[in-house]
Amino acid sequence: MLRNFAVTVVLASCLATAGWAQSPSPSSAPPATTSAPAKPAPKKPAQKAAKPATSKPQAVESGPCRLGVISVIGERYSVQKFGVTIFENEATEVPIDWGLDDLVFARVRAAAGGDAGVRRIGYPKGAFAPFYNPKSLFIPDPSERLPTIVKSITPDANCERYLVATTYKGELPGSKMVLNGIGAYNQGVGSILRHSHLFANISITLIDGQTYEQIKRPFVNFGMNLAASMRLTEDPLNKLDNSQFPDPPEAASGSAVLREKTRALVTDRLDRGLPGYLKEE
Repeated sequence: MLRNFAVTVVLASCLATAGWAQSPSPSSAPPATTSAPAKPAPKKPAQKAAKPATSKPQAVESGPCRLGVISVIGERYSVQKFGVTIFENEATEVPIDWGLDDLVFARVRAAAGGDAGVRRIGYPKGAFAPFYNPKSLFIPDPSERLPTIVKSITPDANCERYLVATTYKGELPGSKMVLNGIGAYNQGVGSILRHSHLFANISITLIDGQTYEQIKRPFVNFGMNLAASMRLTEDPLNKLDNSQFPDPPEAASGSAVLREKTRALVTDRLDRGLPGYLKEE
């Protein structure tokens, strides 16, 4: 029996040796690839590092609100044409998404020196429709006034003051042409005598956060208006080549040139007017 066991062991050893001899040598075998995918791991720390970035805005929003910023200027772009007679005039409002309301908030924060107490206030779509489209031009409804609308959208904001940026219809100096809000206009006869310009009619209203009464700043733009009235040449920010005027008007929303020129004009108007509204009384 022991002899049979010894023979069995010898046979098993021979079979194992033969199997090893037939297997490819390590040098001829393709490089092992099973161990490489097992080491991609250390990506978890990157996910942990992203957490502090999401927590910073929450820390800013948790502080007191010194000034709530509400901007309602950036949804429509006015494209207007003026001819010799009133029957040749054309006006079209084009929807845009150029971040003009974001720009207002950024310029207010910059004018306030990056104050964390300056907070942007959101509002429901259409909240300011009564202000822009009043039922009557002669007997204003109190519900259509800015202080009333601001009070309705800020029940829990608790800001000391609210700065509201809106657009208005302004008359072009030296003419009876009415320019609506922010946009571009083309004026003249034929193709040679025509000229194009940009405009930005932006109004700033300051409202008390406790009483919701408007805070009057009668001479806040006095210097800017005086300088504009004494200018002998046109402000270069208002100039626009005829080739850049949107034709058809709907082309305005996709024009990168119009977008950048309009943002530059809006920035200039805000930077010249905002400091007067932000100064402490």
